[in-house]
Amino acid sequence: MRGQAPRSRGACLRAHGGIDKAARVGHITRAPMTLLDSLPPHARSFDRIDTWVFDLDNTLYPSSCRLYVEVEQRMTRYIMDELRLDRDGAHALRRRYFQEHGTTLRGLMNEYGIEPRHFLDYVHEIDVSAVKPAPALGRALAALPGRKLVFTNGTRRHAERVLDRLELAEHFAAIHDIVAVDYQPKPDAAGYRDLIETYAVVPSRAAMVEDMARNLPPAAALGMTTVWLRGGPHAEVDVAHAASIHHTIDDLTAFLAALSLAVE
Repeated sequence: MRGQAPRSRGACLRAHGGIDKAARVGHITRAPMTLLDSLPPHARSFDRIDTWVFDLDNTLYPSSCRLYVEVEQRMTRYIMDELRLDRDGAHALRRRYFQEHGTTLRGLMNEYGIEPRHFLDYVHEIDVSAVKPAPALGRALAALPGRKLVFTNGTRRHAERVLDRLELAEHFAAIHDIVAVDYQPKPDAAGYRDLIETYAVVPSRAAMVEDMARNLPPAAALGMTTVWLRGGPHAEVDVAHAASIHHTIDDLTAFLAALSLAVE
């Protein structure tokens, strides 16, 4: 979050509402001539992919919608109320648990035995009206060969609300949420294995798209092709993550639209 100037709601709409043909689109690291040729050192081809795994928040909609701000505020308030901390103490604890446990919830469960359902219901009771329909992204998903899944550290209800706002629900075969993985959040490898087993995913024929680079190494270790969408609120990239990022993009809609043409 730090160092990122908030964009207007108009920017939120433009990010998925259409493609600015005059704008630069970073499809893949070092911008090769095509999506299937001249790939950078860690890049992989998409021509055998038959399952697409998408993160939800700040991936299927742009971070400029700023839903994460309200979620984080509600997390802080929850910690203040439950643990009797002041705002600064609750904020620091939220950040520390996010870094150490993958999610704030996991830290609260491990350290304080917090009941997860109540926490999740509370923090996801947010206004999602900033998320607008994404017809261009819908067209790109429809044209993209293969099954599409949502894999999120949030709840199914939250994912359904967001997908309804985006008008994209019809494009996804399933939502694999934090409850489905027994509250073991990305990047815990157990959740990825559960996803693969539940939906009979063949890792070598799957691609995962994420705005958080730290969630891609477990997917890469299993054999998936990984795509990092830059520009989210948690844009930190550890050196250890670099080899697990096969492709880097700046615009999901433009990337998928171009990819659909390339693999036809």
